[in-house]
Amino acid sequence: MGLLTPSGGLLFWMTIAFAVVFFVLAKFAFPAILGSVEKRENYIDTQLDAARAAEIRIAGIEEEGKKIIADAEREKVNILKDAAASRDKIVGDAQQTAQEEAARIIAEAKKLANEEKEAILASARGEVAMIAMQMATKVLRGQLDDEQAQKTLQEILAGEVKS
Repeated sequence: MGLLTPSGGLLFWMTIAFAVVFFVLAKFAFPAILGSVEKRENYIDTQLDAARAAEIRIAGIEEEGKKIIADAEREKVNILKDAAASRDKIVGDAQQTAQEEAARIIAEAKKLANEEKEAILASARGEVAMIAMQMATKVLRGQLDDEQAQKTLQEILAGEVKS
């Protein structure tokens, strides 16, 4: 028997020892190992399914986010349009109010100017009448100093009253 060729008895006992070890391993170790491998496989499958579901959800969320952003942009445009329209309306109303107020002030100023003009004209007429009266008085006094002139004036006035 050499080192490379074992004897029959050794082969028999080695086979029996292998069978016992294989049986013990098959009975106790392999089910535990296979159960652990199966659990690991199920865990990996579950995680892959969860990752796929998360990927789908993320895609849906991204799509929803894009829709929300688009809606927000449309809303922003609408708000800006409304604000511009409101601004234009307020400015238009303010301009109209200012024009109406200016027209009222101008009309009032014209009215006051006419009243002042009439007052000045009335005052001027009164002063002209006073000056005319004073001049007439001075002229008449000058003419009435003479008795003959007084009699002539009386006759003229009496003649005008009769006619």
